[in-house]
Amino acid sequence: MDRVCAVIVTYNRKELLRGCLQAVLSQTRPPDHVLVVDNASTDGTREMLQEEFPQVEVLRLPENQGGAGGFHEGMKRAYEQGFDWLWLMDDDALPSADCLEKLLKYALEMRLDGIAPLVIDAQDPNKLSFSVQQGFRRILGVTELKEVEFIADFMNLFNGALLRSSVINEVGLPRKELFVRGDEVDFLLRMRKSKLRFGTLTAAKLLHPSGLTEEFPLLGRRMVVVYTPNWGKNYYQYRNRVFLIREHKTGISKWLTLSLEFIRHTLFFLLLRRSFKEWRRWLSAALDGYKGRLGCQPEPPQGR
Repeated sequence: MDRVCAVIVTYNRKELLRGCLQAVLSQTRPPDHVLVVDNASTDGTREMLQEEFPQVEVLRLPENQGGAGGFHEGMKRAYEQGFDWLWLMDDDALPSADCLEKLLKYALEMRLDGIAPLVIDAQDPNKLSFSVQQGFRRILGVTELKEVEFIADFMNLFNGALLRSSVINEVGLPRKELFVRGDEVDFLLRMRKSKLRFGTLTAAKLLHPSGLTEEFPLLGRRMVVVYTPNWGKNYYQYRNRVFLIREHKTGISKWLTLSLEFIRHTLFFLLLRRSFKEWRRWLSAALDGYKGRLGCQPEPPQGR
């Protein structure tokens, strides 16, 4: 029988972690093991886990290594322990009671390397938490996918994705130097390059805070810019995005994508936000990414 290890990364969000663990442990097909990677939390997470979830293994890191470092270390530990499948999520995920059962059943039947649930806005069950790209369509509503059973070659990786541990043999572990924002995209692109079989099963559901609140449309949604009030998060978003373009694209495609990055962020910061200071900060982050300066970190962001 295939053995599943749930890997949950947390940092200073013990209330969210409590809800996540309750949902994971009450699955109709519970994971065989639960590993919580604690990114050196200081909010009482350690004590809460000891008191309320003694059955859970805790890997406490000596310092905050971000989501990328957390999943790197957690996936490495679960892989070394010999589990067949790794069920990956942040502490703000709430999988439905039958989420793992549906994912595992479908993955085994279809012989997939990875499978993910549909990630739904925790505040509005009619909306997706993250958009789904289908060709030139950007899908935001759950009902738009009601006739779709499986979305091939797409998943929100660290929001409930179930991966065969053998995937690590093919693509390695998440790049911990990315810290946050983009580490899941990098891993997904590496899976595509290795021609692994994966996708999203729409019948399996997971609730998650909406990520669409950070998206700002330009030119009638032909372009979208991600922006938050937390510049630490913005820095990693912008730096890592340009780094991934450099790493995963080549030739004309690479230079066209970089040009579009410059155009849309210039429009956003100079015309919409009217902030030359923020545009310069974006440019500095983008240059760090292009030059591969992944060790350059400003003030650490709060949360993932």
